[in-house]
Amino acid sequence: MLTPAEMKIGPHDLRRLTRAQLPRETVALARFLIGKVVVRVLPEGPLAGRIVETEAYIQGDTACHAFNGMTPRNRSLFLRHGHAYVYLAYGTSWMLNVSSEEEGVGSGVLIRALEPLAGIDAMAARRGTEKPRDLLRGPGRIAQALAIDRVLDGLDLTRDKRLWLGIDATGERTSPAKIGTSTRIGLTKDAHRPLRFFLRGSAFVSGPTALNR
Repeated sequence: MLTPAEMKIGPHDLRRLTRAQLPRETVALARFLIGKVVVRVLPEGPLAGRIVETEAYIQGDTACHAFNGMTPRNRSLFLRHGHAYVYLAYGTSWMLNVSSEEEGVGSGVLIRALEPLAGIDAMAARRGTEKPRDLLRGPGRIAQALAIDRVLDGLDLTRDKRLWLGIDATGERTSPAKIGTSTRIGLTKDAHRPLRFFLRGSAFVSGPTALNR
């Protein structure tokens, strides 16, 4: 029998990640999240996708929203690790990030791509496509498919029932050798930093082929 901290989604038995399981360091968290699962619970049922790509935004990083200090927009980045930071990029697309350091330190991990696991029909309806590969390949697509917006900014991903992080047997078997590293995508500041991480061989990773090897 599943406990309150677990959920069966399709064939997947998921356990909610606790804060103690999440590394309290940005790069370590970005790597750790590869293979884990984002779960979005809506009235019509749960949606889920496996994380196959992340980007780290660290202290002293001019591309990080926290670089110039705390503002009303970015204050969720300064929460203790494991909280959602949701912001609107370019006025068009919401982005889901996970705060990654101790309270008061502004850093985070951008969730860049997911492999769809459950609720695929609902995702397809929101995205306007039936191609599984295009449902969650990119941070804007993730937010659209999973109905993520500013309302979810600041929630605790280790406790909230609407949006949380989980792990299953596949996530437990994600070895360091399966995780690739590259520079980040679409940046003009600190674009040279090797702070993007991805699951090697995944068809659901975003970005150019040259970066996914």
